[in-house]
Amino acid sequence: MTNDALRQAMTRARLTERDLAEACQVDAKTVARWVAEEGRTPHPRHRWAASDALGVDEGMLWPDAIRKNMKTGADREVVAVYPYRSACPRAVWRRLISGATRELTFAGYTNYFLWLEIPNLGAALRRKAERGCEIRFLIGDPESETTRRREELESVPLTVSTRIKVTLDELAKILKTPGIDMRFGDEHIAMSVFVFDDELLVTPHLAFLVGHDSPMFHIRRQQEDGLYDRFAYHVAELWNGGRATTELAAQ
Repeated sequence: MTNDALRQAMTRARLTERDLAEACQVDAKTVARWVAEEGRTPHPRHRWAASDALGVDEGMLWPDAIRKNMKTGADREVVAVYPYRSACPRAVWRRLISGATRELTFAGYTNYFLWLEIPNLGAALRRKAERGCEIRFLIGDPESETTRRREELESVPLTVSTRIKVTLDELAKILKTPGIDMRFGDEHIAMSVFVFDDELLVTPHLAFLVGHDSPMFHIRRQQEDGLYDRFAYHVAELWNGGRATTELAAQ
């Protein structure tokens, strides 16, 4: 039996098998097998890329995969685990950012990689804010002692303070937009948390490694006082204790 849901989604999106293959970074023959065999389930990262390209939930395209992965314990909020942050597909970031309507919080110490990996991020965030989405950046202070110590530990050419300043330069372009805010904070140096409405990405930083070499967890809220709520509490407390600045907004 063919995967009619996938075929119909491709027709509505006006994408050929080759188009979808390019979006998922697979061979066109692989997409043809996805369509021809209803029971064939792609790798999770390919399912996410396909759903992002087609604009539909992966549960509509491969419902069996979702049912098989249903969890009932405390870990049911864990959507995916990546050994390295860099292993998380860009399509996941794009889907989470584009799908958020209430809150986007980027509590990474530098947030440097976002501007490199997500094209036209600033313009996208400005549009989000104009539609009522609250957007917050909690970043490290480039002049703080915490930043200086981290630079010594990492000992890489592209220093922590330099990476922070890249983010500050990008934020200076959009901070005048109502709904976009930024604060300095040093308490999240060991863990980055990115919030997208009811989903979040968490990276605990390992020893002396930079962020992209540390693991990442994708979490979706399913219960009260679960993993999502605990990390959301963490971010809220750090934001409340952050140091506001008016310098960038005035530029």
